[in-house]
Amino acid sequence: IKEVQIIEWFVEPEARVEQFDKLCEVQSDKAAVDITSRFDGVIKKLHYEPEDMAQVGQPLCDIDVLSEIEPEDETALGSTSEQASPPSTPQQPQKAAEQHQSKPGEANEEASKTPSTKGHSSLATPAVRGLLKDLKIDISEVIGTGKDGRVLKEDVQKHASSHSPESAQPTPSPPSSDTTQAETIIPLTPIQSQMFKTMTRSLTIPHFLYTDELNITALSSLRHQLNTHPSLPNQAKLSYLPFIIKALSLALDNYPILNARVDTDTDASRPRLVMRSAHNIGIAMDTPQGLIVPNIKNVNTLSIVAIASEVQRLQSLAMASKLTPTDLTGGTITVSNIGSIGGTYVAPILVSSEVAILGIGKKRVVPAFDEAGNVVKGEVMNLSWSADHRVVDGATVARCAEVVRAFVERPEGMIVRLR
Repeated sequence: IKEVQIIEWFVEPEARVEQFDKLCEVQSDKAAVDITSRFDGVIKKLHYEPEDMAQVGQPLCDIDVLSEIEPEDETALGSTSEQASPPSTPQQPQKAAEQHQSKPGEANEEASKTPSTKGHSSLATPAVRGLLKDLKIDISEVIGTGKDGRVLKEDVQKHASSHSPESAQPTPSPPSSDTTQAETIIPLTPIQSQMFKTMTRSLTIPHFLYTDELNITALSSLRHQLNTHPSLPNQAKLSYLPFIIKALSLALDNYPILNARVDTDTDASRPRLVMRSAHNIGIAMDTPQGLIVPNIKNVNTLSIVAIASEVQRLQSLAMASKLTPTDLTGGTITVSNIGSIGGTYVAPILVSSEVAILGIGKKRVVPAFDEAGNVVKGEVMNLSWSADHRVVDGATVARCAEVVRAFVERPEGMIVRLR
């Protein structure tokens, strides 16, 4: 991460802060996080305004540490529990003391006014903020319909249309003969910028694509039995995804090359493979901020129920932009469940730190034949693979895919290998 976007400041110049007090909220290309103070002191300067891009490693604000403040200033900025009379000189400490020791009624009144503005400003994604800035709309004027009052893109568009001159005077106008295309420049969000860079690097990787259809009738029956079993009353509902993730991990035991990465940084003339023992399987997630890929650590040591719980945890954090750097780094192979939205086939794109990715298509009900030749109801799903063809041959992908197929179509074979 090289830069972050300032979402909101929680402090202002001349405000007193203590260690671990929140200073600001920033949005990186992966998640939104709060920056806290490392010192006790007084804010002297904010180096950035909301919406500005801050470079990592550069100062966000200036803080006067209490140990470096003159005794007069330290006395003036003392505890609010003691009501001290303002000194006549010097002027600056007197002003600071008056500001710091404001009347309780005024402080409460001011505090009651603050949440509405700051609440709105914190509940909007950078993309929505960019749209607000382009349309010159104050976010406090927009009624948010998202979760916890979050302002959505549709809310901004609805507000803009209801307050536009055209809406106030809906007088029909004759068709214009001007055929000039109207274009609006919108900057990329931090997540879009990172995706642009990552996918551009992926263009240098030759992809080997492989797709196959799996019969998931038996897995569907097992999943239904587990979800209705009384021994799992408090567990998250099991979808197909945790079973497929576990099947992939078991297959990686036989084909560890698909869990490796290519190292070209050490010596570009002599690339090498770095084998990795832990199966940290990334899950591509669609969030209001865009595509994010957190990963489940050590899937090779987890049960299917534990995997389902971890998927649910990561999904909740992703939707709230609260994923940690640990959640977002260290992935070894990725699963993209695009079928949860739609689509039968997919050509997933690799990232440079991995050599394989698996895409899951939607479940379909089709006519099938049983062992006696009778037409029965069948459930199928397509799995689409992409692999780095510089180091992985097609036969390896096909063989690994067949192992995954065996576990998915006959899930009892997967269950006996759980540990």
